Amino acid sequence: MPRIVFIEPGGSRRIVEARVGVSLMEVAKQHGIAGVLAQCGGACACATCHVYVDPAWLGRLGEREEMEEGMLESAWEPRFNSRLSCQVTITADMDGLEVEVPRRQVQ
Repeated sequence: MPRIVFIEPGGSRRIVEARVGVSLMEVAKQHGIAGVLAQCGGACACATCHVYVDPAWLGRLGEREEMEEGMLESAWEPRFNSRLSCQVTITADMDGLEVEVPRRQVQ
């Protein structure tokens, strides 16, 4: 199983195991990662699962689709490395993927 590194608001690092084929959002929810709210349940209809992907990984995750681009416009402080975690599917070669949850996303 790939290991994913989440940097939670406040800076704590959590390394969790992820099943191949599920979304990054599902992994975050399964492990109680702070700030990944996923209010729409993964339908790409909100931006509450927004994360910042380590720039070294961006090329390996594929391009953002038009729908994701549109939703990121409503995310807290979007950056060039912003992704909606519901739109990233875990693959076997993602071991070590590092993502940061925006501080302002915590309720």
